[in-house]
Amino acid sequence: MADGIQLKTRGELQAMRASGLVLARALDAVRAQIAPGVTTAQLDDVVAAVIAEAGATPNFKGYHGYPATICTSVNDEVVHGIPSARVLADGDLLSVDAGCILDGWHSDSAFSVHVGAPSDESETAAAEVDMINAAWRSLWAGVAAAKAGGRLGDVSFAIEQSVNKSGADDGRRYGSVSGYGGHGIGTEMHMDPFVANQGKRGRGAKLVPGMALAIEPMLTLGRPATKELDDGWTVVTRDGARAAHVEHSIAITSDGVSVLTAPDRGAAELAAFDIEPVDLDG
Repeated sequence: MADGIQLKTRGELQAMRASGLVLARALDAVRAQIAPGVTTAQLDDVVAAVIAEAGATPNFKGYHGYPATICTSVNDEVVHGIPSARVLADGDLLSVDAGCILDGWHSDSAFSVHVGAPSDESETAAAEVDMINAAWRSLWAGVAAAKAGGRLGDVSFAIEQSVNKSGADDGRRYGSVSGYGGHGIGTEMHMDPFVANQGKRGRGAKLVPGMALAIEPMLTLGRPATKELDDGWTVVTRDGARAAHVEHSIAITSDGVSVLTAPDRGAAELAAFDIEPVDLDG
């Protein structure tokens, strides 16, 4: 342990990588099934089947009473939307969040995507595409900042600065949701530390080899204020603006960083930062 944060051996990180690859396959499978006319409950079934086939178990289902394998957040829903008989429509903005446990080790990952095509060719539709891209850029900036010897605030700062830069480049101001964010991960899904999406460099816990974190930006096209619905789970934007949510689980080693839930370990995106991710597959 370091500052109350669970540290893993290289072998344990390799076990987390195996869990992450199961989850990556499940999310690839569900992404291929997202289309107008499909229900969010059907998407839940897709992920559950892939996880079960791999001999893993979902870590969302039953967590504090959560009733499903995945979270499906639609349009103004930021996180924790519950799968149901809701039918997805062309142009909906869907965020899928999922996790699994394999041999006692957790993984957690999320993505946002339009159902079918963006609803129209308007500036609003273009803004939604830009927002999703901005969320991904901020995630990868945070991953690139996760270096042994650094501080947790370096990650939060990198995410925040990336969001601000994307907003300036895109000519709009994205809302960066606070109060929700990333977290430590390992033998439990949610562990210390909380990984904020805003922060200052050089602050917070020291980053050391053996740490595993879930990096989890959430952006809106309006104000960042949110509220929880009466179901006790679904978090929506207060102003009704659409939202995007992306996430990957990562490992910090003495040799660098590795993205546990990306099939290529994050190589394609981290190349822009001149980072070659650590190979934990061997």
